Amino acid sequence: MHRFLSISSKSTSLKNQKQLHLPLVSSVSSATPKGQSCSHYFNQKSPSLGSRLGFDRVFSSGYFPNCVNLRGHERNGNGFLRLKGLVGEIRNYSSETDRESIDYDVVIVGAGPAGLSAAIRFKQLCREKNADFSVCVVEKGAEVGAHILSGNVFEPRALNELLPQWKDEEAPINVPVSSDKFWFLTKDRAISLPSPFDNKGNYVISLSQLVRWMGVKAEELGVEIYPGFAASEILYDEDNNVVGIGTNDMGVAKDGSRKENFQRGVALKGRITLLAEGCRGSLSQKIMKEYKLREKVQAQHQTYALGIKEVWEIDEKKHKPGAVLHTLGWPLDSKTYGGSFLYHMKDRQISIGLVVALNYHNPFLNPYEEFQKLKHHPSIKSLLEGGSVLQYGARTLNEGGFQSVPYPVFPGGAIIGCSAGFLNVPKIKGSHTAMKSGMLAAEATFGVLHGGSNMEAYWDALRSSWVWEELHRARNYRPAFEYGLFPGLALSALEHYVLKGKSPFTFKHGKPDHEATNVAKLHSSIQYPKPDGVLSFDVPTSLHRSNTNHNHDQPAHLRLRDPDIPETVNLPEHAGPESRYCPARVYEYVPDEKNQLKLQINAQNCLHCKACDIKDPKQNIEWTVPEGGGGPGYSVM
Repeated sequence: MHRFLSISSKSTSLKNQKQLHLPLVSSVSSATPKGQSCSHYFNQKSPSLGSRLGFDRVFSSGYFPNCVNLRGHERNGNGFLRLKGLVGEIRNYSSETDRESIDYDVVIVGAGPAGLSAAIRFKQLCREKNADFSVCVVEKGAEVGAHILSGNVFEPRALNELLPQWKDEEAPINVPVSSDKFWFLTKDRAISLPSPFDNKGNYVISLSQLVRWMGVKAEELGVEIYPGFAASEILYDEDNNVVGIGTNDMGVAKDGSRKENFQRGVALKGRITLLAEGCRGSLSQKIMKEYKLREKVQAQHQTYALGIKEVWEIDEKKHKPGAVLHTLGWPLDSKTYGGSFLYHMKDRQISIGLVVALNYHNPFLNPYEEFQKLKHHPSIKSLLEGGSVLQYGARTLNEGGFQSVPYPVFPGGAIIGCSAGFLNVPKIKGSHTAMKSGMLAAEATFGVLHGGSNMEAYWDALRSSWVWEELHRARNYRPAFEYGLFPGLALSALEHYVLKGKSPFTFKHGKPDHEATNVAKLHSSIQYPKPDGVLSFDVPTSLHRSNTNHNHDQPAHLRLRDPDIPETVNLPEHAGPESRYCPARVYEYVPDEKNQLKLQINAQNCLHCKACDIKDPKQNIEWTVPEGGGGPGYSVM
């Protein structure tokens, strides 16, 4: 049904990964009866609609969709274009204020674990009940999986429920955990501690590869997936109910003028809209504020961490497939929560990363440079020597857990996955809980559309599920570290080994992450060593490995609510922390013609990690979506 067109080679540097993953639009596999490519039909018959809806793009990162033949399209008496979709449904197209509007039963924003699980589960229910409902998934990455980054030691519990035959269907899950170690690092030593993790039955995977496979499974069930389209706004009806999303306009110049290739965004209308944008989703944040979803259940603020990761190819003699290592301690100080991970994948590859909680106090701390230091630890350096970096990336993650889960239902839809925040901190896992939340939301959605129930059933099902049980047991681990590393270790050991998650009390989180940043005068500047180009690298070199790309001539997607705050507050009071917490050097203070330092925003460098939206001391930076298809191009993360 689909054919994988991407090319891979162990000996090929991922610097050329983008060229290797370009869609072969001239290929004739699964195209038209005459052997013409899918894009041929759309470019010939309806170039605007085809390019605007993404039919001329590759679906699911290299898997080519069944083609749509527009020769038979017609307009009905109301002026709607009636188009037979990828799986035989009929779509209605209308024009509202020069923007095309497309109606679906369900619109899902984000083709990650939660969004795809929701789409798959919903279509499974359609088959079971012989119901004909349409599902559309929009994804801002150029390919499904292009923006997905995670550790990842994968717990297959949700996948076992969703697709029980995954082992027989070539899922990219084939490296079982073989060992599980936990170290406390000092500058020169690695002290072995009892491992608090139970990874028996889990697998070391690439999550970006897994969601690509899930994308194919979704398409096989009839889900329509449109990568390269960024959902930029929520659409409401006259009663303030959510009725879908709008994608952003394409072909807008930096000055706001329309370029020759301008294309108006599309309105994707859904009877139910599910937001699966991942951590700190921009639309999810607006919805939570608009409907006061945290206040509705007295949820605390969300807390976050920044994860920075590289994938290396190492010497085969050092490679131990399935070996898992977590560390605490150095290079972070005892007041900063975080730790590192190192997982042995397949094909001589390892994942190595550092996670730094964003409630750190010292404005001079630079998470990217701390990660570079980590790789020079004697116990880690010896493993990496002789190897090479294949890919680099960064992403924030939710750490608030049980206390920070908002009411996830709003009029017309629900928030699922990491947009709501279901990460299990002591497990260091969130993919399985995100997937389960998507499945539960799908079941509630089907009940609304087929059985006349309401979306509140999602909230009820969530609180009755193993997701809620897990989060409740794990609720005190993360806030325990508000008191420092060693008190946190003591309290979390008590929770894990004695109380077993059944303590009679619930800790509260400290200040929101942006408020935790101290003024610079309370700290000394940190002098980081220069990169050696062997184990540690400068930011431009790492960015190249992330395959990050944005069209330079477009409006900046990183916006300052007050353009004066960087020079009047952030720089004099906090020493310009945005120039350090960003792992892509998006923010730089450069002298102007009067030799006064001014903030320069290099938006084209953005990894879509969302750290700036979270950590800015005055919450002055607003992260919005750039043109669809921009951002990193992860393939093994």
